[in-house]
Amino acid sequence: MTFDTIQAIPVSPALGAEIGGVDLSQSLGDDVIAEIRQAWLEYRVVFFRDQDITPEQHLAFARRFGDLVTYPMVKGLDDYPEIAPVIKLEHQTVNFGGIWHSDTTYLPQPPMGAILVARELPPKGGDTLFANIVMAYEALPKAMKERLSGLIAINSSAKDHVAKSREDRQKDMDDVPEPLFAEHPAVRTHPETGLKSLYVNQGHTVGFKGMAEDESAPLLEELFKHQTRGEFTCRFQWRPGSIAFWDNRSAQHNPINDYHGHKRVMHRITLAGDVPV
Repeated sequence: MTFDTIQAIPVSPALGAEIGGVDLSQSLGDDVIAEIRQAWLEYRVVFFRDQDITPEQHLAFARRFGDLVTYPMVKGLDDYPEIAPVIKLEHQTVNFGGIWHSDTTYLPQPPMGAILVARELPPKGGDTLFANIVMAYEALPKAMKERLSGLIAINSSAKDHVAKSREDRQKDMDDVPEPLFAEHPAVRTHPETGLKSLYVNQGHTVGFKGMAEDESAPLLEELFKHQTRGEFTCRFQWRPGSIAFWDNRSAQHNPINDYHGHKRVMHRITLAGDVPV
């Protein structure tokens, strides 16, 4: 893929590209935004390096791609409620969302995507893995595709590992939400590209509608292992000034928890999505 206003350098065969030739602290033309969106759809996740942006500029950039929504499980910044701080402190041993997942699939309309800005990083570690769930679906055997066709996945905000990772972050919330549940197709069709993806995830999917647990559990484990195989993934090493922008409809992510004793602060903005079909 070639572009007129930006550079897009793939970071792995599966997904991910670093975008160059843009300064996100500036107001970007519609042609630049259109090319960033094109690269984002093609590569599932795009990365920006050496960016120095304020919260206001972070918000302005995000709004060029859609409406913003607040993250339901963590309180936003006091002055910028649409920016969710993703923080692990020196004494903490559990990182926020530290498991393979698609964001908030326990909502009726999961987000279209998210834009994460590095604010404070550990001296080493803290990388994020991303997985291409379109590629994962396409690699499934025909018989498995037929088995999944029409299945409805049940998603919960209360699945043990993810719920535990939020505990420390919810202490300053006045009203912690009750567990949330949503049902979505196990195979969803991307509303912009028309491509199908394997839309279950280890962080939130707990079963299949109308299927007994002893049948759904082994099937889910098989799918979780399949969709995060190494050949479907890329690894992003954060540096000061780094930004990641992922398509939540076609990619999963997993922040690696390998920096105990150090602080990591990220700022996240979430983009409104639609009902998966």
